[in-house]
Amino acid sequence: MDAYDEGSNARHGPVTPRRPAPPAQRGAPADSAEPDVHPGPEPEPIASDVPPGPPEPDVPPGPEPEPIAALAPPEPIAALAPPEPIAALAPPEPIAALVPPEPYPPGEPRTGIAALSPRYQVGVALALAVVAIGVCVHIGMTFLHVAPPNTVTREHGTAVDDWIYPEFEQNWKLFAPNPLQQNISIQVRAGVRGPDGMTLTTGWYDLSAEDGRAIDGNLLPSHTQQNELRRAWDFFVATHDSENRPVGLRGALSESYLRRITVLRLDRDDAVRAATGSSGVIERVQVRSRTSNVPPPEWSREKVSTTPSYRELPWWRVPQDEARGGMR
Repeated sequence: MDAYDEGSNARHGPVTPRRPAPPAQRGAPADSAEPDVHPGPEPEPIASDVPPGPPEPDVPPGPEPEPIAALAPPEPIAALAPPEPIAALAPPEPIAALVPPEPYPPGEPRTGIAALSPRYQVGVALALAVVAIGVCVHIGMTFLHVAPPNTVTREHGTAVDDWIYPEFEQNWKLFAPNPLQQNISIQVRAGVRGPDGMTLTTGWYDLSAEDGRAIDGNLLPSHTQQNELRRAWDFFVATHDSENRPVGLRGALSESYLRRITVLRLDRDDAVRAATGSSGVIERVQVRSRTSNVPPPEWSREKVSTTPSYRELPWWRVPQDEARGGMR
């Protein structure tokens, strides 16, 4: 019986659409289509209104199939935005003009030579100039002394020698083809006048041996310990003959130079002070050299005498200004 038939048994109430027909019933004729109505609660079927038919199998309830959503139209593709214009390169900042720095920042105190008054700055500049000139002159004199003979040395050789000798003499024997093969030691003894007026002669003191002990094991020995006494003796021998007579004007200079060194050494020697009671005065000194040949190596067939030879100089009287430890 149709639900829309007019009869006493027709159900009256708000008309609601039915559920979508299952796929098997979608092919129903067009007259069976129901008009579209507003959705509302679906009426429950009445048993008397359902047409008879074959019994439906018991099917366990399952989830209702969801209605297939209509495919939404694709969204329009957004138009590509035009690329942003590249910012124009900013021109480089102008370089600040180089301004010469101020000699001294304001408020900062000056130090060094700049802190002096202009008069003292001039004095310091003159002193530095004098020192620089002296250094240049010394280097030039040393060069002329070691250089081969030339026009300058033949004309001004005396001035060069006066500047160099005896303190700045240069010795190149180390590079000679035949190096020294002798050991030369300088020894000295003194005549000391005691407080009672008696003169006492000391024994021989080996000054070269004292220098050797000071150099042995010393990583930085002084120039005085290494060369002062040795060069003084070489200077004396070069300006004296075999009879110990001076040759030329430099002979007297070398004699006074050697004498001053020995007097200074004796005045500082503890043994001499102990022998004279630290109150004696050195009146005279005598110097001698002890020369012995260096023995050849064991593999050499050379035969040399190892007996030492001595060269004694005459007694030298010590002036008053040198008697108390050398020049004052």
